[in-house]
Amino acid sequence: MPRSQSIQTQEEIENPKKNTWTGVKDTSILQEIEFMPSTLETIDYAVYDYINDRLNLATTSNKGFKEVPIIWASNERSYQLKAYKDLRDAEETLIYPLITLERKGVTKDLATRVIPYANLYPPDDPRGGTVTIARRINQKKTAEFQNNVSRRKFVDGRIAGLGFGQNTFPGIVGLKPVYETITIPLPVWVSVQYEISLRTDYQQQMNDLITPLLRQGGLNSMPKRLERDGHKFEAFVRGNFGNNSNSGGLEMNPRVFETIIQLEVLGYLIGDGPNADRPKVVIRENAVDVQIPRERVITGDINEYLGARGFYRD
Repeated sequence: MPRSQSIQTQEEIENPKKNTWTGVKDTSILQEIEFMPSTLETIDYAVYDYINDRLNLATTSNKGFKEVPIIWASNERSYQLKAYKDLRDAEETLIYPLITLERKGVTKDLATRVIPYANLYPPDDPRGGTVTIARRINQKKTAEFQNNVSRRKFVDGRIAGLGFGQNTFPGIVGLKPVYETITIPLPVWVSVQYEISLRTDYQQQMNDLITPLLRQGGLNSMPKRLERDGHKFEAFVRGNFGNNSNSGGLEMNPRVFETIIQLEVLGYLIGDGPNADRPKVVIRENAVDVQIPRERVITGDINEYLGARGFYRD
């Protein structure tokens, strides 16, 4: 292979190193990250993905070792009967083992220490936006300002004997770049409570399902952070697993083992969802220079030195 060619490894792509000659970090590989809004539905999906994908609970039944289905408990009964026909038998009775998930409540705790700590109000304009998340240079407009200054300094295509008609003359310093400031609405932190219900026909199936939940987080009650659409939320599994089984009685009702698990998720809301009257992400540009020109026609203050072209500009 010729010495002029090189191959980048995956490690070099993910962790660009500094150039040994200039000491500048290689930024040739850029990644643009989409910022999605965070709503209550986002938190609900994060909890559902946590149970369905990460835990992936399964147990042994008369059909072998199979994954246990999960039902969102707030669905209408008529919709469940039509959409989840395989979860019921011929008499429309649910087939166990089964997991149900339900959101029990939402709490807005003002005493929770979050970022930002202060209540910031958005600017009084139609766009809004409160918290700055990124800032970048607008290369196109910055170059246009640089070229304008260069052209104004030229006299007959050259300046002080240098330059030969080019628009941009090197060496111009002290100019202000044009920045694009990206802001989003103020995040509102909430505590969302969920209830996970495990229902089985046998005690062994219940043991298989609650063991992974008991082990979440090790000696801590917080498992790995929940993720959805690029957002991360903290979850806490309550240690008290309630037992609502009817196996201790001698009634003629069908025996069902049921365990209730409380899950608390610390999440945040960004934007007002479909009721928002302002954009979710706002981009503003800074003012490079402020100039107040003089109107010489009205005041009669006409410059006597117009130059060879007969044109005057402040």
